[in-house]
Amino acid sequence: MVSKDQGIGGLIFLICLIIGIGYTLGLFWLGAPLGESGWTLAFWLIAIPVYLAFILILGIGAWIGWTMATTPPPKPIEELDIEEKTEEEKEKEKE
Repeated sequence: MVSKDQGIGGLIFLICLIIGIGYTLGLFWLGAPLGESGWTLAFWLIAIPVYLAFILILGIGAWIGWTMATTPPPKPIEELDIEEKTEEEKEKEKE
């Protein structure tokens, strides 16, 4: 069963992945080709660092989403209390 945090993490991962692919296709497929006019060199000098920074940020977001999606949910507090009590009882029995 998927917890709420895992679902949100998967959604974050998918959104970052889709935006990254769309941005890459939009920049390099629909972007102005180099050498077509005088301003395209300036365009690419600005576009490439912005692209790399944006993809880095999306990569971090995707990594956080993937981590959230693949990490199992924490145990409920009640279960932790019961486990602590049983561990304390085991220690008392050893004494």
